[in-house]
Amino acid sequence: MSDLHERRVDRRDGKGGADLTANPFRADRDRIVSSPFFARLGGVTQVVSASGSGLLHNRLTHSLKVAQIGRAIAERLTADPDHAPLLERLGGCDPDVVEAAALAHDLGHPPFGHLGEQVLDRLARHRFGLPDGFEGNAQSFRIITTTDTRGPSAAGLDLTAAVRAATLKYPWTRLSHPDPHPRDLADPPRGAAEPPDAPGTGSSKFSAYVTELEDLFQARAVFDGLVPPWQQTVEASVMDNADDIAYAIHDLEDFHRIGVLQHAPVSAELGQWEADRAEFARLDASELDSGRRPGQSLERLRRRLHARDSWVVDDDAFAAAVSRVRAELVDDLLSMPFDGSVDAEQAFGRFSSGWTARLVAGVHVVADPPTRSGHVLLGARQWHEVQVLKFVHRRFVLLRPDLALHQRGQARLLTRLVEALEQWLGDRYEADRLPRRLHDLVELARVEYDWLAREHPQALVGATGEWPEGQGTVQALARGRAVIDFAASLADGQAATLLEALSGRTGQFWSDAFVL
Repeated sequence: MSDLHERRVDRRDGKGGADLTANPFRADRDRIVSSPFFARLGGVTQVVSASGSGLLHNRLTHSLKVAQIGRAIAERLTADPDHAPLLERLGGCDPDVVEAAALAHDLGHPPFGHLGEQVLDRLARHRFGLPDGFEGNAQSFRIITTTDTRGPSAAGLDLTAAVRAATLKYPWTRLSHPDPHPRDLADPPRGAAEPPDAPGTGSSKFSAYVTELEDLFQARAVFDGLVPPWQQTVEASVMDNADDIAYAIHDLEDFHRIGVLQHAPVSAELGQWEADRAEFARLDASELDSGRRPGQSLERLRRRLHARDSWVVDDDAFAAAVSRVRAELVDDLLSMPFDGSVDAEQAFGRFSSGWTARLVAGVHVVADPPTRSGHVLLGARQWHEVQVLKFVHRRFVLLRPDLALHQRGQARLLTRLVEALEQWLGDRYEADRLPRRLHDLVELARVEYDWLAREHPQALVGATGEWPEGQGTVQALARGRAVIDFAASLADGQAATLLEALSGRTGQFWSDAFVL
């Protein structure tokens, strides 16, 4: 066994258990799918509440499809003799590692999907003074290394270094690591830049909190000298591409199935841009932003891609992608309303399998990628097609006023739940009656922040270099992180019913052992 392979297999505490006699990466996969955090994903929103339809994707079915696609990509790449030497130089590409990382990548998604992520980040930073705030990817890493207890030790799942590193889509913290931070690069990696509407808050995406810095160092140490500290491992890059492919295809299917994605407006947007692309290209920014003519939103996308991803964007490839999406999504799949018939289900199957195969076939490995990409990336044609598919999803689903109305209610629910949990935790008369898991999370976070305050105090300051207002003591930090951890671990339905119980609006005893 090579030294690199041994280091990839290393587990954090060195005690892998009897299952190391078999494939250690398959053992990781089994530990992940046996976790209660994995099971709860069946009740966590993908885009809209899973309770709206039993046929919609949730975070569990999404994770399974990402794992399926990621494994297909990894197997195709490793079977290609032209890729093998480069993959080995970059640290390896094991299909079992990719599959395990894909299954784990969404463990930290909170109730109500990305909306819940935004709400918890705001509360974590502004209410509790946590410089890290909240981020779903970092929460996933915290679960597999710290808060889950299904591994042989009392902390985390004791996954191999390779799998832990493969979950790090954004291998940096929000503010401090690595130094120099990737957000300061001339062309930052995807996710590393600060949100344009929130300067000074650190990277918009990151995969580790400061409480898991040592875990980040240990997992990434295997790849020192193979990839830069801010760049994904090959296996993380495969998983990231699989996530993009699954998101681009299957969410569109969901919203056609329930009648949200309508043929006419999508056809008008894409068709009008195709017919008048030269005219749209001549419009200045103010003219483009002021009108509501079909095609203008797509033209704004084309210009954003030029500004953000000039390394790959090409106008002819963009136009070809629009044409293909119009022909195969709009004129084929969306041309007939979904009615549950055999023909309708077969149309879904053709669309899904055809597009998945096409996009997987376009994935390749490069030795010297741009900073915006990992070593594994989609071909130029497929990359443009994914951008157009994601545009359709955003423009005709995410920006709908009825979805905004639904999500505003969910945001208020989650905010009130966090406030109620904080009040319960602060009630000294209730100290002996707290949910055991909430109590344990406070103690865990207290130990973490106490250690950071002694050994890495700079990790506990915000972007301004000062302790954020209201941060207070280590105990206050620990309570804030524990409340956020607790709320984030709930499924959508659990969050709603727990708030009902805390508000006194139900006469039934709470009986969910995972929560209590």
